[in-house]
Amino acid sequence: MLATLAAKPFDKPGWVYEEKYDGYRILAYKEGDRVELLSRNAKDRTAVFAGVTRAVEKLRARTLLLDGEVVAFDRKGVSRFQLLQDLKSEPAYAVFDCLYRDGIDLRQEPLKVRRTALEEVIGTTAKRGDLIFTSVVLAANGLKAFEVAKRKGYEGVVAKDESSPYIEARSSRWMKFKVRQEDEFIIVGYTPPKGSRENFGALLLGAYQDGKLHYVGKVGTGFTRESSAHLFQTFQSLHKTNPSVIDPPKEKAITYLTPQLVAQVSYEEWTADRKLRQPAFLGLRDDKRPRDVTIPEAQ
Repeated sequence: MLATLAAKPFDKPGWVYEEKYDGYRILAYKEGDRVELLSRNAKDRTAVFAGVTRAVEKLRARTLLLDGEVVAFDRKGVSRFQLLQDLKSEPAYAVFDCLYRDGIDLRQEPLKVRRTALEEVIGTTAKRGDLIFTSVVLAANGLKAFEVAKRKGYEGVVAKDESSPYIEARSSRWMKFKVRQEDEFIIVGYTPPKGSRENFGALLLGAYQDGKLHYVGKVGTGFTRESSAHLFQTFQSLHKTNPSVIDPPKEKAITYLTPQLVAQVSYEEWTADRKLRQPAFLGLRDDKRPRDVTIPEAQ
């Protein structure tokens, strides 16, 4: 189930307002002692997040299907996607839904029932350092929850209709309002390096709208020497002659790429001509298909 972007924060009766985490969406399957972690495009993450796997193994339930986000926290307790890139911080599993428990399919039950089942399995409180915990409800009021998220520097808030079943698609019964602007974009090319910069200057980014791939700007910050070298090496097998975007920038010396790599990018806002303002590269994502990367539209 995926949340729809809200145009602005709101408060509605019968809704719950949870912290929005900045990590990898993960489904955790447990059958007896066997646990499997899968990304949203069905890639196996069981060994990569071994600590989380062990934490799920210890849960007192014979069978489980959990939905949540694997995250890494900074010193202020804020989840940061880039901290997951090098795994220097111990990942944890923020679980926000229980879809199956001890032989019972809960997907058609309302969220309130599923949340109760989740808390019975994991508990309602979390301590710093826990490898698995239930997602944090920020406040009973959506507007106050947004203020909490802003004050603490969280990515945002996910608002959920407590009466909703688990809908295996994007739904307006889960909404998200962001504090930090972050989204996924496709790397469609790069410019040559200038000055002391090595490998490349900036990455050209794209996203789909109405089935067509559009240019949405370029990002030239957020790279380490190691990440720049790794990206440049990866690009070499993706070179192509013509741009994949229907509206390429009018620049010379651009190297265009087959649109296969998805980047996580933070940015200040969108400009009037639908380009990213002050973007920064956070890392590559391999848990989302390029075809699923669309220009975000608020409702």
